Amino acid sequence: MNRQQKIPGPDHPITVEPSDAHVVVSTADAVIADSRHTLVLQEAAYPPVYYVPLGDVDPAVLRPTPTQTYCPYKGDASYYSVETPGGTVTDAVWRYAEPYPAVAQIAGHVAFYPDRVSVTVDA
Repeated sequence: MNRQQKIPGPDHPITVEPSDAHVVVSTADAVIADSRHTLVLQEAAYPPVYYVPLGDVDPAVLRPTPTQTYCPYKGDASYYSVETPGGTVTDAVWRYAEPYPAVAQIAGHVAFYPDRVSVTVDA
């Protein structure tokens, strides 16, 4: 499938910056990720998104799902559910394995839906 790749610019800015924040991601019964090495992606007027290095995520709780989406600015995203003894949270995590050059820094990182898991950011 031929997909249009868009470049961030004045009408749709995207920045990716290292963050000094301490980010903890959890469910009611488990800590999923704990990192002080995150990236914060700010895209247009959307809320900032913290991308956590995969090495700071508990791999035992991640389950790949067939869900995939496409962003013309970032590329193809794949998804994971979070499975803990307390239950499964479907498609709570996404990742751009091969992001477009404008956001290449997010490779090797994942992001979390804050309406599906708890994302705590302490500056």
